[in-house]
Amino acid sequence: MTHIASAVRRFFQFDFLKWFYPGMHIKRWLALTIIGVAMMTFGLSYIVREAYLTGFTLPDFMYYVTAQFIPRYIRGVAFMMTAMGLIVFSIWKLNDSLISVLVPNRTRTESLVNTIYTQRFLSRGPKIVAIGGGTGLATLLRGLKEYTRNLTAIVTVADDGGSSGVLRRELGVLPPGDVRNCIAALADAEPLVTRLFQYRFSEGSGLAGHSFGNLFIVAMSGVVGSFEDAIRQTSRVLAVRGQIIPSTLANVTLCARTEDMRTIEGESQIGPSTTNGDGPPDRISEIYLLPDNAPAHPEAVRAILEADLILLGPGSLYTSVLPNLLVEGIRRSVIASSAPKAYICNVATQYGETDGFNVAAHLLTLEEKLGK
Repeated sequence: MTHIASAVRRFFQFDFLKWFYPGMHIKRWLALTIIGVAMMTFGLSYIVREAYLTGFTLPDFMYYVTAQFIPRYIRGVAFMMTAMGLIVFSIWKLNDSLISVLVPNRTRTESLVNTIYTQRFLSRGPKIVAIGGGTGLATLLRGLKEYTRNLTAIVTVADDGGSSGVLRRELGVLPPGDVRNCIAALADAEPLVTRLFQYRFSEGSGLAGHSFGNLFIVAMSGVVGSFEDAIRQTSRVLAVRGQIIPSTLANVTLCARTEDMRTIEGESQIGPSTTNGDGPPDRISEIYLLPDNAPAHPEAVRAILEADLILLGPGSLYTSVLPNLLVEGIRRSVIASSAPKAYICNVATQYGETDGFNVAAHLLTLEEKLGK
């Protein structure tokens, strides 16, 4: 009885009616299958009828197989109900067989129809472009991927600190850190693989401070020949929902000028260098890129112009969000896009960057770059 109850419970978890939901692309092919089976049945019935009329005699056991000792209308109903039961049972077992191969890491209660429905639902989601960098953008993407697959993360490449900075200086590659965070956030792969991608070595000559994901992306760049192809192939390996695009492929340096006319070079130096002992930090009056004519990534421009919604932030205003808008092609595309634009402000100020800022001050800084 336990096995029967379990089977009944699993059957109701099968969500059979979801196969017929709009947008599943199942009904038309199911209808065509039914028409094909019906035509084959009609053809077989004509053959049997012709054989019967010409005097063909069936073996004696067919009398019992075809249940001729039961009235015809009862036989018809019984055969139809049996056929329906076999069809439902076969679809149920086919679901288990397919999902065990296509999605081997599913939960025990997950069905093929739910998997297909989720993918169809996500593929019809809005086209959302998120512009930023750091952990703030990754956190946003982790939530957005539950509502749409049409996600584009446009990531700054001005990072020059930590593992990314070391790889950038020693190997001449673009900084992979922010890209790695976005890939891990959008990945549909086994959670253990995502944790591995974010693993950071704590010791070892030459390895301390590096994350496995950074090394993986850099190694992939060497294998496929370019940083953008490395992002694309890594995203494919980890089954990323959406796409991650650097705002530019140029080797840029983020610079800032404070109100006391000090110049700071390097994204990692901007926050610490504005501090002034125990006194208040120097305010940033200007931020810019070197070189100042870095070309925007064409795919990033295309994604912005085709977007249904453009999101800026969350993340460090001066070192994560604004560096993308300092790329002229990105800035112009955001201004030209007819999509609604929203800024997701941090809940707290960042020491050395936005001390004393309220939400209006954040927006005013953005408007200086984008206009109202």
